[in-house]
Amino acid sequence: MKTVLFACIHNAGRSQMAAAWFNALADETKARAVSAGTEPGARVHPEVLQAMREAGVDLQGVSPRKLTDELAQESAILITMGCGEQCPHVPGLRRMDWPLEDPKGKPVERVREIREEVKGRVLELLQAEGWGRPRS
Repeated sequence: MKTVLFACIHNAGRSQMAAAWFNALADETKARAVSAGTEPGARVHPEVLQAMREAGVDLQGVSPRKLTDELAQESAILITMGCGEQCPHVPGLRRMDWPLEDPKGKPVERVREIREEVKGRVLELLQAEGWGRPRS
């Protein structure tokens, strides 16, 4: 079982969307996702909750969490969310960066667009790694 760690600064938007899409679309026997931030916010952004709920993914009750050494050590891939120099770096961990716009404070129409970009990137990753759900 591989673990993908989606990380950003506040863990209240992009990384939450990415982990939720990953866990909804991945073959749970092969991989799972977690998300964390270097400076976790108090809550997931309300516009992110709304946009994800509209897509059938409920993030209600999910809270931002701190990126710890233990969490990083359990992961196979670190995917950062376009936070530039402030993005976390974990030595020895395979890293990708997805330069995604921060949805915080954006109109829900824009957050929907970001949501779909995140979903597309997750689907590409699942296909590339062979972690997609088996077709029935």
